[in-house]
Amino acid sequence: MFKKLILPIMFCMATAGFSQENYNMLVGTYTRGTVSKGIYSLTFSGKGKFISQKLLAESDNPSYLAFSPDRKFVYAVNEHGEESTISAFAFDKANQTLTFINKVPAAGADPCYITVSDKHVFTANYSGGSISVFHRLPNGKLSEASQVITHPRKNFGNRRYGPSNAHQIIFSPDGKYLMATNLGTDRVFTYKYNPESDDEVLSYVDETGVKRASGPRHLAFSRNGKFLYLVQELNAGITVFSVSDDGKLSVIQETTLVTDSTKKNGAADIHLSPDGKFLYATNRGEANTITCFLIKNDGKLRFVEEYSTFGNAPRNFTITVDGKYLFVGNQKTNNITVYIRNRCSGKLKLLDDKTELGAPVCLVLY
Repeated sequence: MFKKLILPIMFCMATAGFSQENYNMLVGTYTRGTVSKGIYSLTFSGKGKFISQKLLAESDNPSYLAFSPDRKFVYAVNEHGEESTISAFAFDKANQTLTFINKVPAAGADPCYITVSDKHVFTANYSGGSISVFHRLPNGKLSEASQVITHPRKNFGNRRYGPSNAHQIIFSPDGKYLMATNLGTDRVFTYKYNPESDDEVLSYVDETGVKRASGPRHLAFSRNGKFLYLVQELNAGITVFSVSDDGKLSVIQETTLVTDSTKKNGAADIHLSPDGKFLYATNRGEANTITCFLIKNDGKLRFVEEYSTFGNAPRNFTITVDGKYLFVGNQKTNNITVYIRNRCSGKLKLLDDKTELGAPVCLVLY
């Protein structure tokens, strides 16, 4: 028993000093009404210290970014109401450049999330309440939308309808399904992915309701795909689902980010640590925190600790592949917070909160 206990501790101690030479990330921003001009590249040293910042592409409100699987292309939403577009760029890692390829209408108002496969690009369109599907050519160029799925507004039973606000669409780890959240209808949708289809790339499988007015926002899968974690914007709750082989969901736990009920909430993002042992989620509103949970063997969560993000409106965050650092973008205070992670306990320690960038809302490591 003693050997079984000591080995994980020794492993954590042995890897605690390991770090990369540098950490690079792309940052998507809001440009309207801010000092930002588009998509930036930031570099941090192996000790987590900020080194440099470079504007790679001027772009209108590129609030969410995604790499192609081969990392040769970057796709961005350009969030601007009914005039929103989706942009494609060629990416040169060695020279840290983005070269514009083309852009197409988003086919839905205010796209706020983007996901990319070998053949397709998918967006969740917030105000449009829809999911758009685009074909992706070998040279990275985007087609016009080939499929648009509109989520119906929700009838609450008293002749009043709630809004339909699509917020995210992500792949299951096996690539067979895509899960989409809709904040306005309190639903998580499951779609089957048909990569060879021309006009029905996504086919409806199921939908799962959660607590009314909870506001489903972002999802994260366990590495084995058996569990799915949902953070809800309006009540700052977290729902844990078990996932069946056919992509259907069953609720197994409800927990929360809320530690002070007097403060307004606005939960935003959720991710697992690279080793799959810990879960983190951000909460905006008046809380402005990031919370750590331990993931137990049965997939359920146990609260570890809550931390200030040392900024206002923490949106997207990312964890380095080696698990050593966690970066949070604080949209309204124009700064990125850097924490060093304890890879054994999951706990965070502030390293820096002075890295300045206009309205950072999406952080993607490369």
